[in-house]
Amino acid sequence: MRVSWLVLSTLFLSSLLLSGCVPVVLIGGAAATASVVHDRRTTGTIVEDSSIELRIKNELGKDEKISDQAHINVTSYNAIVLLSGEAPSQSLSSRVGEIARRDKQVRRVHNEIQIAAPSSLMTRSSDSWITTKVKSSLVGLGIKGFDPSRVKVVSENGTVFLLGMVYHKEADAIVAQTQQVSGVQRIVKLFEYLD
Repeated sequence: MRVSWLVLSTLFLSSLLLSGCVPVVLIGGAAATASVVHDRRTTGTIVEDSSIELRIKNELGKDEKISDQAHINVTSYNAIVLLSGEAPSQSLSSRVGEIARRDKQVRRVHNEIQIAAPSSLMTRSSDSWITTKVKSSLVGLGIKGFDPSRVKVVSENGTVFLLGMVYHKEADAIVAQTQQVSGVQRIVKLFEYLD
Protein backbone atom coordinates (compact mmCIF):
# COMPACT_ATOMS: atom_id res chain seq x y z
CA MET A 1 0.00 0.00 0.00
CA ARG A 2 2.83 2.38 0.87
CA VAL A 3 4.59 1.72 -2.41
CA SER A 4 1.46 2.50 -4.44
CA TRP A 5 1.03 5.85 -2.64
CA LEU A 6 4.64 6.68 -3.31
CA VAL A 7 4.29 5.75 -6.97
CA LEU A 8 1.04 7.68 -7.34
CA SER A 9 2.48 10.74 -5.60
CA THR A 10 5.59 10.65 -7.77
CA LEU A 11 3.53 10.31 -10.94
CA PHE A 12 1.23 13.16 -9.88
CA LEU A 13 4.09 15.53 -9.06
CA SER A 14 5.89 14.57 -12.27
CA SER A 15 2.80 15.30 -14.33
CA LEU A 16 2.44 18.69 -12.66
CA LEU A 17 6.05 19.57 -13.33
CA LEU A 18 5.94 18.37 -16.93
CA SER A 19 2.68 20.17 -17.66
CA GLY A 20 3.98 23.43 -16.22
CA CYS A 21 1.18 23.74 -13.65
CA VAL A 22 3.44 24.26 -10.66
CA PRO A 23 5.16 27.37 -12.04
CA VAL A 24 1.79 28.78 -13.05
CA VAL A 25 0.42 28.24 -9.55
CA LEU A 26 3.49 29.81 -7.98
CA ILE A 27 3.51 32.74 -10.38
CA GLY A 28 -0.25 33.20 -9.99
CA GLY A 29 0.14 33.23 -6.22
CA ALA A 30 2.93 35.81 -6.44
CA ALA A 31 0.86 37.96 -8.78
CA ALA A 32 -2.12 37.77 -6.44
CA THR A 33 0.08 38.68 -3.48
CA ALA A 34 1.55 41.67 -5.32
CA SER A 35 -1.95 42.82 -6.26
CA VAL A 36 -3.15 42.64 -2.65
CA VAL A 37 -0.15 44.66 -1.47
CA HIS A 38 -1.00 47.56 -3.80
CA ASP A 39 -4.78 47.43 -3.43
CA ARG A 40 -6.46 50.00 -1.18
CA ARG A 41 -9.03 47.42 -0.13
CA THR A 42 -8.28 45.10 2.77
CA THR A 43 -7.44 41.49 1.96
CA GLY A 44 -10.75 40.49 3.52
CA THR A 45 -12.64 42.90 1.26
CA ILE A 46 -10.85 41.56 -1.83
CA VAL A 47 -11.85 38.03 -0.88
CA GLU A 48 -15.42 39.15 -0.12
CA ASP A 49 -15.67 40.89 -3.51
CA SER A 50 -14.78 37.61 -5.22
CA SER A 51 -17.33 35.81 -3.06
CA ILE A 52 -20.02 38.37 -3.90
CA GLU A 53 -19.38 37.91 -7.62
CA LEU A 54 -19.56 34.11 -7.32
CA ARG A 55 -22.74 34.14 -5.22
CA ILE A 56 -24.55 36.50 -7.60
CA LYS A 57 -23.40 34.57 -10.68
CA ASN A 58 -24.60 31.34 -9.08
CA GLU A 59 -28.00 32.86 -8.31
CA LEU A 60 -28.28 34.22 -11.86
CA GLY A 61 -27.39 30.79 -13.20
CA LYS A 62 -30.35 29.29 -11.37
CA ASP A 63 -32.73 31.56 -13.28
CA GLU A 64 -33.33 29.78 -16.59
CA LYS A 65 -34.67 32.86 -18.37
CA ILE A 66 -31.64 34.96 -17.42
CA SER A 67 -29.25 32.13 -18.35
CA ASP A 68 -30.87 31.55 -21.74
CA GLN A 69 -31.66 35.08 -22.86
CA ALA A 70 -29.15 37.46 -21.29
CA HIS A 71 -25.41 38.11 -21.17
CA ILE A 72 -24.58 39.43 -17.71
CA ASN A 73 -21.24 40.39 -16.16
CA VAL A 74 -20.98 40.84 -12.40
CA THR A 75 -18.15 42.93 -10.95
CA SER A 76 -17.77 43.72 -7.26
CA TYR A 77 -15.36 46.31 -5.91
CA ASN A 78 -15.47 47.16 -2.21
CA ALA A 79 -18.94 45.54 -2.00
CA ILE A 80 -20.29 47.82 -4.75
CA VAL A 81 -21.63 45.72 -7.61
CA LEU A 82 -21.61 46.63 -11.29
CA LEU A 83 -24.00 44.69 -13.49
CA SER A 84 -23.17 45.05 -17.16
CA GLY A 85 -24.12 43.23 -20.33
CA GLU A 86 -27.36 42.83 -22.23
CA ALA A 87 -30.88 41.62 -21.46
CA PRO A 88 -33.79 41.51 -23.93
CA SER A 89 -36.23 43.37 -21.66
CA GLN A 90 -36.33 45.88 -18.82
CA SER A 91 -38.13 43.35 -16.63
CA LEU A 92 -35.30 40.85 -17.04
CA SER A 93 -32.69 43.54 -16.33
CA SER A 94 -34.61 44.55 -13.22
CA ARG A 95 -34.79 40.93 -12.09
CA VAL A 96 -30.99 40.67 -12.36
CA GLY A 97 -30.70 43.81 -10.22
CA GLU A 98 -33.07 42.39 -7.61
CA ILE A 99 -31.04 39.19 -7.39
CA ALA A 100 -27.83 41.18 -6.87
CA ARG A 101 -29.43 43.39 -4.19
CA ARG A 102 -30.47 40.31 -2.18
CA ASP A 103 -26.86 39.56 -1.29
CA LYS A 104 -26.43 40.78 2.29
CA GLN A 105 -22.82 41.88 1.75
CA VAL A 106 -23.63 44.18 -1.20
CA ARG A 107 -23.65 47.88 -0.29
CA ARG A 108 -24.85 49.23 -3.65
CA VAL A 109 -25.76 47.95 -7.12
CA HIS A 110 -25.15 49.83 -10.37
CA ASN A 111 -27.39 48.18 -12.95
CA GLU A 112 -25.86 49.17 -16.29
CA ILE A 113 -27.41 46.32 -18.28
CA GLN A 114 -28.41 47.43 -21.76
CA ILE A 115 -31.75 46.39 -23.19
CA ALA A 116 -30.54 44.51 -26.25
CA ALA A 117 -29.78 41.06 -27.60
CA PRO A 118 -26.66 39.48 -26.09
CA SER A 119 -23.47 40.85 -27.63
CA SER A 120 -21.53 38.85 -30.18
CA LEU A 121 -18.25 37.13 -29.54
CA MET A 122 -16.60 39.72 -31.79
CA THR A 123 -17.96 42.59 -29.65
CA ARG A 124 -16.81 40.86 -26.45
CA SER A 125 -13.34 40.37 -27.92
CA SER A 126 -13.23 44.05 -28.87
CA ASP A 127 -14.26 44.98 -25.33
CA SER A 128 -11.48 42.80 -23.90
CA TRP A 129 -9.01 44.59 -26.15
CA ILE A 130 -10.33 48.00 -25.02
CA THR A 131 -9.95 46.95 -21.37
CA THR A 132 -6.37 45.86 -22.02
CA LYS A 133 -5.53 49.13 -23.77
CA VAL A 134 -7.07 51.22 -20.97
CA LYS A 135 -5.21 49.29 -18.26
CA SER A 136 -1.95 49.58 -20.21
CA SER A 137 -2.42 53.31 -20.73
CA LEU A 138 -2.69 53.86 -16.97
CA VAL A 139 0.77 52.44 -16.29
CA GLY A 140 2.66 55.66 -17.03
CA LEU A 141 0.09 58.09 -15.66
CA GLY A 142 2.70 60.09 -13.78
CA ILE A 143 0.88 60.75 -10.50
CA LYS A 144 3.11 60.28 -7.48
CA GLY A 145 2.08 57.19 -5.52
CA PHE A 146 -0.52 56.10 -8.08
CA ASP A 147 -0.74 52.40 -8.86
CA PRO A 148 -2.87 51.44 -11.88
CA SER A 149 -3.70 48.09 -10.31
CA ARG A 150 -6.00 50.03 -7.94
CA VAL A 151 -8.39 50.70 -10.82
CA LYS A 152 -10.84 48.06 -12.01
CA VAL A 153 -11.67 48.48 -15.70
CA VAL A 154 -14.71 46.81 -17.27
CA SER A 155 -15.64 47.34 -20.93
CA GLU A 156 -19.02 46.53 -22.39
CA ASN A 157 -20.00 47.41 -25.95
CA GLY A 158 -17.55 50.35 -26.08
CA THR A 159 -18.54 51.70 -22.67
CA VAL A 160 -15.74 51.68 -20.11
CA PHE A 161 -16.67 51.42 -16.42
CA LEU A 162 -14.01 52.58 -13.97
CA LEU A 163 -14.12 51.37 -10.38
CA GLY A 164 -11.73 51.89 -7.52
CA MET A 165 -10.90 53.79 -4.38
CA VAL A 166 -9.12 56.89 -5.67
CA TYR A 167 -8.46 60.55 -4.97
CA HIS A 168 -10.17 63.15 -7.18
CA LYS A 169 -6.84 64.10 -8.77
CA GLU A 170 -6.27 60.44 -9.71
CA ALA A 171 -9.82 60.07 -11.05
CA ASP A 172 -9.46 63.12 -13.30
CA ALA A 173 -6.18 61.81 -14.73
CA ILE A 174 -7.61 58.30 -15.19
CA VAL A 175 -10.62 59.61 -17.09
CA ALA A 176 -8.50 61.94 -19.25
CA GLN A 177 -6.18 59.06 -20.13
CA THR A 178 -9.08 56.67 -20.83
CA GLN A 179 -10.63 59.21 -23.22
CA GLN A 180 -7.50 58.93 -25.37
CA VAL A 181 -7.89 55.17 -25.91
CA SER A 182 -9.30 54.21 -29.31
CA GLY A 183 -12.58 52.33 -29.19
CA VAL A 184 -13.80 53.98 -25.99
CA GLN A 185 -17.22 55.44 -26.75
CA ARG A 186 -18.37 56.30 -23.24
CA ILE A 187 -16.89 56.38 -19.74
CA VAL A 188 -18.85 55.67 -16.55
CA LYS A 189 -17.09 56.59 -13.30
CA LEU A 190 -18.05 54.41 -10.36
CA PHE A 191 -15.21 55.52 -8.12
CA GLU A 192 -15.25 55.83 -4.36
CA TYR A 193 -13.37 59.00 -3.48
CA LEU A 194 -10.83 59.11 -0.67
CA ASP A 195 -10.84 62.91 -0.39
